[in-house]
Amino acid sequence: MSDSGDFKPPGARANVALLASLPVLIGGGLAALFIFVWFFCRIEPGAGEIAVLIRKTGEDLPPGQVIALDERQKGIQLEVLPEGRYFRNPYTWGWSRHRILDVPAGKLGVITRLYGRELPPGKIMAGEGEKGIMEEIYRPGKYRVNPYAYKVHTFDAINIKPGYVGVVTALTGRDVLNNDLPADKRNSFMVESGLKGVAGELLPPGTHYLNPYMYNSVEVDLRSQRFDMSGSDVISFLTLDGFTVTVEGYIEFGIQRGEAALLTHRVGDMDDIIKKLILPRARGFSRIEGSKHPAVNFIVGETRQKFQNDLEEHLRSRSKGWGVDIKAVGVRKVIVPDEIASINRDRELAVQEAAKYEQQIIQAKSKAELTKQEMLAIQNREKVEADTKRIRAVIDAEQDQSVRLIAAQKELDVAKVEYEAAQFQADAILLTADGEKDAITARNEAEASVLGNRVNALGSGRAFAQYTLYEKLAPNILSVLSSDSEKGLGGIFSTYAEQGGAE
Repeated sequence: MSDSGDFKPPGARANVALLASLPVLIGGGLAALFIFVWFFCRIEPGAGEIAVLIRKTGEDLPPGQVIALDERQKGIQLEVLPEGRYFRNPYTWGWSRHRILDVPAGKLGVITRLYGRELPPGKIMAGEGEKGIMEEIYRPGKYRVNPYAYKVHTFDAINIKPGYVGVVTALTGRDVLNNDLPADKRNSFMVESGLKGVAGELLPPGTHYLNPYMYNSVEVDLRSQRFDMSGSDVISFLTLDGFTVTVEGYIEFGIQRGEAALLTHRVGDMDDIIKKLILPRARGFSRIEGSKHPAVNFIVGETRQKFQNDLEEHLRSRSKGWGVDIKAVGVRKVIVPDEIASINRDRELAVQEAAKYEQQIIQAKSKAELTKQEMLAIQNREKVEADTKRIRAVIDAEQDQSVRLIAAQKELDVAKVEYEAAQFQADAILLTADGEKDAITARNEAEASVLGNRVNALGSGRAFAQYTLYEKLAPNILSVLSSDSEKGLGGIFSTYAEQGGAE
């Protein structure tokens, strides 16, 4: 018999198995829930995308309403989901992904609301809560637009080139004739803001974004224009003598900026301005003024120039009030009948021939004058050269004179110095001579005194002479061969012998 403690009822064994499999069931349930939420509830618009929500349950839409304006209403929701990650119950919600609206550069987007109240009769633009074309536009850029609620059409932006302006016409607004307006505003070509018609404000050069269902723009050229009066646009008129004269030329004009809108509305485009405003006035003036002069005056002379100046002044004064600025009028060619032209042609040839000869004379005079001027130039050049040489010679002479004066002065100073030195030398010589003279005199006196003393000592001069002779000869005489004869060698001493014999 088994132990009663090991016995378990069948219900307990089932509960234990259930508890053991509970984590597995929970994990499987969570995994299934995750798969369901991630793959069936996830809404994830990518870059450049939006998601449009569609409610499957809720209140039914009122009759005629196509967009659910309240989250509790069933149908396409107005609000969209931008890029990101969202989770919705697929039983309650459906969704669809769409590309973001991209308005490129140079374009604009016109919005048409696809839901709302119907427009009243005669109204074009949709207001708040109304279905139709909206006044608001999209400029270049990216927009999250519900494609089930709005339809966007792209149009080119208005590009006004440099030198141009844009004249704007309002296509919507109050009607000038059907609204209660003052009389002065009813009969005006230009309208104020809020009225339908041509606006006085101009668009400057650049890019402008205007709703094409509300505004129309016309580009007007403000640059200088040139109209050639040729071909079918020539001016013909009868002269005083009944001849037909045809005038070809040109007219330069421009449109005044402040009057561009009014001129465009009253007259039209540039071709209309020429055909309706400028050309008729030019032809009318030409017929009146041309009939006052004979045909020959329009070939040469002052009448042709005066006709051109008067035509320019007439067109300028008459066109300024219309906003047209006449800049210049030129008559390029005047065509007259051959019978008039041939006569004047011959006269013109004669005048030209005479003018040619006069020109030759003038050229000859000019040549002679030129030769004269050349000779004067040569003469002046030679005179200038001679003056230059003379001035140079004077300058050289003055320089030589100055050099010579300086040298002479230098020689003079040297001579003065040498003179003074010679003077000093002469004085020194004189002093030396005086000294030598005194010394000689003293020496002579001393010698004479000695000799006198010696003579006195010997008794006489003869005795001193004999003594001196004997003194000089005696040391040098070795022998004397002589006799007493006067003719012998001893005769030389006879002079010194005493006369009469010795005593």
